[in-house]
Amino acid sequence: MTKSELTQRIAQRHPQLYKRDVERIVSTVFDKITLALVAGNRVELRGFGAFSVRHRNARTGRNPRTGDAVAVADKAVPFFKSGKLLRERLNAE
Repeated sequence: MTKSELTQRIAQRHPQLYKRDVERIVSTVFDKITLALVAGNRVELRGFGAFSVRHRNARTGRNPRTGDAVAVADKAVPFFKSGKLLRERLNAE
């Protein structure tokens, strides 16, 4: 599901809201999650999951085309851990 599909579904389920307001709400939620991760905070959405930042150390990688060694700098990457309710719903029979 894309961001625009999410916006469209929310707007369909709540016809009293203008589509532009739904777009603003969805964008604001994603922006706040992003800003929290940039600040190094963890974001937990109960029943859905938790977003956090993991740090990867610098390493030496390989260029798959040439086989040459390439220096890969350390970096921060987003990490998502699904919540218990989400896992239960996915595995329900």
